[in-house]
Amino acid sequence: MKNEIKKLLKNYSYLISIFFTVMVILLFNFTKIQGLKLYPIVVNFLIFLTFFLSLFSEETIIQKFAKIAEKGILKEPVKIYTRKLTYIWCIFLFLQFLLSIITCFMSDEIWMIYNGCLSYVLLGCFFAIEYAIRIVVRKRNNW
Repeated sequence: MKNEIKKLLKNYSYLISIFFTVMVILLFNFTKIQGLKLYPIVVNFLIFLTFFLSLFSEETIIQKFAKIAEKGILKEPVKIYTRKLTYIWCIFLFLQFLLSIITCFMSDEIWMIYNGCLSYVLLGCFFAIEYAIRIVVRKRNNW
C-alpha cells in the first residue's frame, strides 16, 4: 500500500501541483482572503534562503545537485563554477522574492498573473538558459 501511494504520487505529482495551484487561485478569486497573497512571498523567500545559506557551507546546494548528477566527486573547476552559479541563482531568486512582494500592492489580477503564471515562466526560462550555458561550458572545459 505504501509503495503504491509513493508510485502514485511520483507519477502524478505534476497534477497534484497543478490542482493545488488552481485551488489557491480559485480560493483567492472567489473570497477576500488577503493572506493568500503572502504565500508566494514566503515560498520565494524560503527558496532564496536555502540557496543563500548554502553559500556559507562547504558545499552549496547546486554543488550537491551536481554531485548527485555526476555520481561522485566534483573536480575543482566544477566546484568553482557551481559556487558562482549559486550566486547567480541567489540574485534571481531574490528578485523573484521582491517581485512577489511588489505584486501584493498591485491589483488582484496583476498578483494572480505574476504569482500564478509569470513567475513560473521566468523560473523555467532562467533554468533553460542556465542549462544551455552549462552544456556549452561542460563541452568547452571537457568536464
